[in-house]
Amino acid sequence: MLNKIDLVSKGRLLPLMERCSTLLPDREILPVSALQGDNIALLLNRIEPLLPEGPRYYPEGEITDQTERFIASEIIREKIFLLTREEIPYGTAVTIDEFTEKEEKDLIVIKATIHTDRESHKPILIGKKGAMLREIGRQAREEIERLLGCRLFLELFVKVDTGWSQDPRALTEFGL
Repeated sequence: MLNKIDLVSKGRLLPLMERCSTLLPDREILPVSALQGDNIALLLNRIEPLLPEGPRYYPEGEITDQTERFIASEIIREKIFLLTREEIPYGTAVTIDEFTEKEEKDLIVIKATIHTDRESHKPILIGKKGAMLREIGRQAREEIERLLGCRLFLELFVKVDTGWSQDPRALTEFGL
């Protein structure tokens, strides 16, 4: 595999590949750009047959050993990462305060708190007139509904917990 081909001009790539072929005559030289995604699918198709089949770690149909509560908190955290794209995600944690199944209504109620360690992050997470928090909630709700296969009521709160990332008790409480 010859990676980072996006950094080399087309005119220099072919001579570089020929030199690699000379040095490794019994190997296929596959040009790849992981950054741009060039030839990644082809690389995976070449690698997969070479991998040994390992033991099954989960029963058939089971996709994780994590709880639904944990997965929900991680999905919410992922949406924070994707939507804020600032330093905010690194100072946040999500806790699930309530996870209730209402079987008669085919509904799950989740109440979650987004903890941030800086007061200045709270208005960014909430957004103008609550727009950012609503969008985090909407995207998280849609993904959690797909995963759990039922309707979901998701309520999000933002709380400032200054210094939580340095507090061993808070880290344990947040499951980190």
